[in-house]
Amino acid sequence: MGDRWYSEAVVYCLDIDTYADSDGDGVGDIRGLIGRLDYLARLGVTCLWLHPIHPSPNRDDGYDVTDFYNVDPRFGTLGDFAELLHQAQNRGIRVIIDLVVNHTSDEHPWFQSARSSPDSPYRDWFVWSDTEPDDRHQGMVFPGEQKETWSYDRTAKAWFYHRFYKFQPDLNFANPQVRAEVKKIMSFWLQLGVSGFRMDAVPFIIELTEPGNPDSPKDFEFLTEMRQHVQWRRGDAVLLAEANVEPDQLPTFFGDASGSGNRIHMLFDFMLNGRLMLALARQDPESLIEALRDTPKLPVGGQWATFLRNHDEIDLSRLTTEQRNQVYAEFGPDENMRIYDRGIRRRLAPMLGNDRRRIELAYALQFSLRGTPVLRYGEEIGMGEDLSLPGREAIRTPMQWSYKPNAGFSTAEEEKLVRPVIDKGEFGYENVNVTAQRGDPKSLLAWFERMIRTLREAPEIGSGSTTHIDVAVPAGVLAHRADGPTGTMVFVHNLGTDDVEVDLSSLEPEADLPIDVLTDRGYGELGKLGAVKVSGHGYRWIRLCRGRGF
Repeated sequence: MGDRWYSEAVVYCLDIDTYADSDGDGVGDIRGLIGRLDYLARLGVTCLWLHPIHPSPNRDDGYDVTDFYNVDPRFGTLGDFAELLHQAQNRGIRVIIDLVVNHTSDEHPWFQSARSSPDSPYRDWFVWSDTEPDDRHQGMVFPGEQKETWSYDRTAKAWFYHRFYKFQPDLNFANPQVRAEVKKIMSFWLQLGVSGFRMDAVPFIIELTEPGNPDSPKDFEFLTEMRQHVQWRRGDAVLLAEANVEPDQLPTFFGDASGSGNRIHMLFDFMLNGRLMLALARQDPESLIEALRDTPKLPVGGQWATFLRNHDEIDLSRLTTEQRNQVYAEFGPDENMRIYDRGIRRRLAPMLGNDRRRIELAYALQFSLRGTPVLRYGEEIGMGEDLSLPGREAIRTPMQWSYKPNAGFSTAEEEKLVRPVIDKGEFGYENVNVTAQRGDPKSLLAWFERMIRTLREAPEIGSGSTTHIDVAVPAGVLAHRADGPTGTMVFVHNLGTDDVEVDLSSLEPEADLPIDVLTDRGYGELGKLGAVKVSGHGYRWIRLCRGRGF
């Protein structure tokens, strides 16, 4: 793996509490996760992204933190976490954790002190207003569940700001002490051995909130400070950020106006994700082609993180109303499948009708696009969602390991489980589990293992350039290429249902005995690329040539 390890990584994200329970209390824990590291290594995972691990009242799935320097006792101890880092490293797996510092829990000692007195040393660590702000009902992140962004605290006798829920007061990043504390938190976990952070709600971290100003200024220099601090503490640490903003703003999160890559290393590509969902819904790649062409130029070292499903809803807010309605009609036709008037709260397998060909196509497409792929736990076996659960919890059900009770996740009584296991229908654990697929060479799990191995043999996908191949192709077909020092890969994905032939003979002069390295079925020799066959919902990853010295 290259110096910028994150550009050739395969990231796997999970919640510790729903992954594996080692002590039978109904909650997943660190020791349970350690026991599943060999599974992740076999799958091909090289980076593990853990959702919030800190102590929390759990009113927002751990994103309401009461202690940034410890581990939720339900998961284990700091010693357990240090052992996890050690065991993961032994298997070539790096670990990054969620950095949730936009806000705290209202039960955090800092906020309890801040609200107790105007003279509290922590008073200015949060954002206050003596009068009701004019923008109190603007800027909600969770429309429908959240009614305001400013709430009155009777103890403090003042209004406090909370970009998210009322029980999550925002920290005041105009205060140098808060900035210093965040750097101290990062230093602590880097010293323990994490390889970086997934930074939650980055646009709000740099927001210098002013009461009554819904368009408060942003201080991007704080991102530069954080990047510099992290690099001095651990040179190969990475910052992977969530910033769902307008496309023209994205380059500013990577670096300053001079073009230096001195801020965030990686950003989740929300624009590509929305376009990818639209392409799958329409069975037409045109929106993806536009996304590839419109991608902002990144500074050296800048990288996208691609995803189909993550821990939140599929956010369609960057699509037009017409486009969003098309995706809803195909993948979220029922109101109960949607959330926040902008997204879908489902897993991919049920969205695609549990059609194995379409599932393979979708992930083959994601993993072949520029950037670093991120995979949500359970997607590799085709898990479903539980729409009876509230909000985002629908896709946060326990991992389905086996035929055993509770899907092998826990030996606890069913009523003690952190969340119910999916136990009914075609996505119930008796039909979908790791044990069943482990012994089946034709299973979705086996396919993911093969696909990820192939990806790791083609580093130009992550670290090279990706471009659309502008040739005449049948309807529904996307042809693109990845070029890097290790050579060139060509990809043909058929989003449509009809079998087609694609003329790629214009690439023949560059070819050096082109071969298929991943396909949905056997196609025979490629010849001079003049008639590349692709089945409906089929795909072909083609090694066009290797770089000199490789």
